[in-house]
Amino acid sequence: MSTEEVHEQVHEQDHHDEVASSYVPPPPKSIGELVAADQEDESLRKYKETLLGNAIAENIVIEPGNPKKVLVKKLVLVSEGQTEKTLDLSGDLSQLKQTVFTIKEGVQYRIRIEFFVQHEIVTGLKYIQKTYRKGIQVDKMTHMVGSYAPKKDLQSYTTPLEDAPSGLLYRGHYTVSSLFTDDDQNEHLKWEWSFEIKKDWN
Repeated sequence: MSTEEVHEQVHEQDHHDEVASSYVPPPPKSIGELVAADQEDESLRKYKETLLGNAIAENIVIEPGNPKKVLVKKLVLVSEGQTEKTLDLSGDLSQLKQTVFTIKEGVQYRIRIEFFVQHEIVTGLKYIQKTYRKGIQVDKMTHMVGSYAPKKDLQSYTTPLEDAPSGLLYRGHYTVSSLFTDDDQNEHLKWEWSFEIKKDWN
């Protein structure tokens, strides 16, 4: 990909984000309000019971005293035939840049975000990732993650396959700014991390 293509890709993504930003999400509803609605529709009531699970009968709280609805715990780099590489997002986020992932040029990979949801349903979750090289933004991805009910179990979202760039021109160090947000512009977690494109995994 040439420099012009990179800038065009970023420009197109920014335009898409401007269009998407005009979307006004509906007002959030509590679990109680969702359960109370449409009680006369038996099939819909059963569907909501299946979707919400234990969250109907009890307030799911993973971390008492933490008001956040979404608790982001891990970022995992997944590539076929390779051991998964994990970033712990529950500790000191300022130290994450010191852990640099190595990605072999030209391979396909995915990113998995692992998180808990507590207290209430979250709607319109989004994962936004901006990639920089030498201070210049070279890529931006926005993934619609979806809506999730509170659960005691760890939940996750995995991005579609991405192609790592290849060739001498693209080898080197990249920094990434990641944001887990939603339709209401809540910043559930924002963090920075790094990777290097190399000729091989080692």
